[in-house]
Amino acid sequence: MLAERVLPLSGVHNFRDYGGYAVEGNGRLRDNFLWRSAHHEAASDDDLAAVDALGLQTVIDLRGDDERALHPCRRSPNFAGRVLFAGGITAGLAPHLQAAGGAIDVETARERMIDTYAGMPYRPALVATLRLYLAALADTDAPSLVHCVAGKDRTGFAVAVVHRLLGVHEDDLMHDYLLTNTAGKIEERIEQGAAHIRMRYGAEIKDDAIRALMSVNPAYLDAALATVRRDHGDIPTYAETVLNLTPEKLEAMIDRLVI
Repeated sequence: MLAERVLPLSGVHNFRDYGGYAVEGNGRLRDNFLWRSAHHEAASDDDLAAVDALGLQTVIDLRGDDERALHPCRRSPNFAGRVLFAGGITAGLAPHLQAAGGAIDVETARERMIDTYAGMPYRPALVATLRLYLAALADTDAPSLVHCVAGKDRTGFAVAVVHRLLGVHEDDLMHDYLLTNTAGKIEERIEQGAAHIRMRYGAEIKDDAIRALMSVNPAYLDAALATVRRDHGDIPTYAETVLNLTPEKLEAMIDRLVI
């Protein structure tokens, strides 16, 4: 159930467990071990205490250097784990900001999101951090968190890659991706996104276009996965070729994360 996956926090959006799904050939992903979210700049003290209770040892931050400087994450003073990021500049643009680009209607917003996702498997800063992410999952037997700005686009693609590598069915993979549209304080997240988009591009952008940018859509993720299949055939080959995931590392991931 959705309520069992979502960690209800006041200042961090879309914080949820992406484990627990059945995998091919028996077994399922570990529960309360694989977490995803938006950034933590507005995390309250109570939020930080709730996150502390998860026992996270690794946080993977998919944002670029400029984004981290713009929205620095709060960390609990009790956090003793590691924060992994590859660095690099993303022009301060999360995918939904990159796709906005001015006074656009809803169809243009969707088309731009699809185009943005189609290039996502090769975004340099993202690829570099995905390499760290997969290596951490293979090497560390402890709970982890992966996040970006809104926890929906780069995080959505990253989690889809991990799900498929671990044998999660594509229907469940897409189900988890789409939970962004129902998890937590949806309207508050969209309003916050609207404020950032309009501050950057002006007030002319329409409300339904904002919603298309701040939500997820099967066509968005399908565009990224289509790029992977076009160039590499499947996600495991993409992960080995582009993300430097060796067969031995993949086996270690499965051993640690599938029960």
